[in-house]
Amino acid sequence: MQIVTDSGTDLNFTPEQAAEFNVHIVPMHVTLDEKSFREGVDIQPQDFYQLLAETDSLPITSQPSAGEFADLYRRLATKDPDILSIHMTSGLSGTYNSALAGAEMVPEANVTHVDTKTLSAAAGWQVEAAARAVKAGWTKDQILPLIQRIGHAAESVYTLNELKYLIHGGRISHMKGIIASLINIKPIIGVEKENGTYVQLAQVRTFKGALKGLVNQMLRKHESGSELKVQVLHSMNPEGASMLREEIDKVFKCSWLPIGPMSLVLGAHTGPSMVGVGYAALEVFEDIP
Repeated sequence: MQIVTDSGTDLNFTPEQAAEFNVHIVPMHVTLDEKSFREGVDIQPQDFYQLLAETDSLPITSQPSAGEFADLYRRLATKDPDILSIHMTSGLSGTYNSALAGAEMVPEANVTHVDTKTLSAAAGWQVEAAARAVKAGWTKDQILPLIQRIGHAAESVYTLNELKYLIHGGRISHMKGIIASLINIKPIIGVEKENGTYVQLAQVRTFKGALKGLVNQMLRKHESGSELKVQVLHSMNPEGASMLREEIDKVFKCSWLPIGPMSLVLGAHTGPSMVGVGYAALEVFEDIP
């Protein structure tokens, strides 16, 4: 069995690890000043945010086409027709539906699709667990409940220092966004699990207060001192990410994954100030190969 995902899941694999675990990442697309880029192929995060800082234009993002998925499925099916295709939430992107449409074009491929109902680190953990289980010889019937278990356990919360990109992308209520920007509110944003869409959980007036607000959201799910698997990601705000890690370390016993940049397609909708954290009880991952 082979694994397909998209760049919106922020899989914590190097290119060498992706090859070792037979994981194939389909890039998302971002357009700025009428130039289109494939994430991780034509442009890297630091270059994108440099371009963003130099223009008055706002970015536009798009999912991979059904044809891109079909081409990949067709190529993979010549080696092994069994494919597990795991994608960022359909509530915020059309990627999952593109993958479904692509599979219909390739009848020789036996594709099982998974909508993670989340994104970034929390989605990437589902992909990594599946890849490790495949390599260890698990069957699809064993892997799907594992993915579901991680999806149920893992949470994501975010905050940001400016709202214009989020408003432009239509990811929050336009009127709420205008009001929030006028009074300089920093939203605490989560991803609900039923439809996999953004929800505003709280709002504070300072960015430092928002970072503490993220920790407070974590405390709603886990008691102080709990052992957690944690990963902090950011659009292009390493200082904010480091501050968030320090705040989390004060409260929980953490098994840390490296701080890193989140998908450009997520950052394009939030701007460079975004920071977020994916977290789950460490025990959820104990039996993963």
